[in-house]
Amino acid sequence: QVRLVESGGGLVQAGGSLRLSCAASGRTFSSYAMAWFRQAPGKEREFVAAIDWSGGVAYYAEFVKGRFTISRDNAENTVYLQMNSLKPEDTAVFYCTAGPDIGIIAARRGYWGQGTQVTVSS
Repeated sequence: QVRLVESGGGLVQAGGSLRLSCAASGRTFSSYAMAWFRQAPGKEREFVAAIDWSGGVAYYAEFVKGRFTISRDNAENTVYLQMNSLKPEDTAVFYCTAGPDIGIIAARRGYWGQGTQVTVSS
């Protein structure tokens, strides 16, 4: 069992930055792939970024490449999402998810956190 708690969301102006954190409980964190999804009002939840268990391989949605960076600290059981050059269209609830591999996460069959709101004003 893995419990995930996101934090770091808030209100920021366009062009600004935020760093989201996802703290995980459970001894299996260091062996799990992790990812961030987001869901804007009235839209489907969409993939943002993922990272493998070692932190050596990362994947990004096209619309965040060059702006967002996913990273993890297995000693702290935490995964991060550094978001730079934020745009109003990035406004969404951001969710952290964990699973034994990237495939499980991509299929949305992993564990989920409760989400953190990110609002980008123009």
